[in-house]
Amino acid sequence: MVYQQKFKDFLKTIFPSTKFEVLLFMIFISVYGILGSFIALNYRIIFDDRIPWDAYFSFDNRAIVMTGGGFERHPLANYFFDWIREFGLLFSDGKKDETFRLVLAWCSNFAISLSLIQIYKYLKNIIVLPKKISLLIIAFFAFFSTNILLSFTPETYTYTLFFLVLFNYYAALKMRKGEKIPAPALIFAGVTVGGLTVTNIVKVYIPLLFEKNIFTQWKKFGNGVLRILASVAVFLLLFLNRLDFNFLRFLEKTEEQYEKFSNPKATPVWDMIASWFFGGNMLFAGFEVRDYHNKKGFEYKALFMDVYESWIPYLFVAAVLILVIWSSVKNFKNKFVLVLMISFLVDIVIHCILKFGLHTSYIYGGHFVFVYPLLIGWLFYAYKNAPKTLSFLYSILWILFIYLVLNNVFRMEEFFVFLDKFYQ
Repeated sequence: MVYQQKFKDFLKTIFPSTKFEVLLFMIFISVYGILGSFIALNYRIIFDDRIPWDAYFSFDNRAIVMTGGGFERHPLANYFFDWIREFGLLFSDGKKDETFRLVLAWCSNFAISLSLIQIYKYLKNIIVLPKKISLLIIAFFAFFSTNILLSFTPETYTYTLFFLVLFNYYAALKMRKGEKIPAPALIFAGVTVGGLTVTNIVKVYIPLLFEKNIFTQWKKFGNGVLRILASVAVFLLLFLNRLDFNFLRFLEKTEEQYEKFSNPKATPVWDMIASWFFGGNMLFAGFEVRDYHNKKGFEYKALFMDVYESWIPYLFVAAVLILVIWSSVKNFKNKFVLVLMISFLVDIVIHCILKFGLHTSYIYGGHFVFVYPLLIGWLFYAYKNAPKTLSFLYSILWILFIYLVLNNVFRMEEFFVFLDKFYQ
């Protein structure tokens, strides 16, 4: 009976558990579903067997779907995408046609819609915000460029976003109750989060830093270490199995990838950070089209994001960052906020300081973009007894939301012009 109840609680954590959450989920999955279905049925950009990478915004759709991507960055993604690929082929009678693309798009749609529900649950159950504030924050987040693109894109980032948001909500529930995160949950999170992108595995262990007395009682500290070791052991066994236990391949490939994705580009570093790392995951910039080929003679057009061309998008990015920094400072002693801050810092170090993939950092939003709405939620919480400040924050968020919607809808129209021209 105990395990039965735990399983029911787990399902309630993942899926909508109230009528209002079901309604929200149906809205998200319908809106994203219309967008993804139209693209899948009318254009070949979601999956084309001739195009291995970079058709739009440097996503590697075909490579990810067929192999799980490179083992050095996505160590266990092959296990995960084997299931998704076979699921799609089941409905398309083994063909990689529009039906196959439709299934891939709806899998992504389902994952992103559930991610938004997890954010709403966090705002409602952990931060305990009023419904009107939670709805504005979740609507704001729903129109982020990352969520729009990932809602129809079969990529690791799509599912990384879901698993990271789910784990952060689950960990927050445990922290609120003063309970430790059990080993099976850490193992599952390590395999899913770290398995899809290896650098994210460290984020799974951040909440353990805030377990009660973990650094003052040897028994609890030892227990925490054992849970981490169990998680790492399962992860390594699955990873080594993929490599046929030849770990040197991983070291060689990792060095090669770091050199490839960390070389300075012509764009100034500050602008890559502002326009692509911070901004590009929220607010679309302009697009540029480049000529590509698949190294086998097939030529195609690829779409990339440019830097912002006017001061208004930079002002938008600055405003959101001010809210995030304001929240971090105001809630600095809040352990829930510290977990989010440290998680975000991991990505800042990897992309902005080490410069790994900074020139295409607008595709990495699935690793950290969920931090924005949650930290903004904690900012509202910090001023729950200050009506004037709450009204100010509410008004600012409405202005940001309206501009975000107008900009991203306009840019998606440009995206469809690109599809009409090159991917019918």
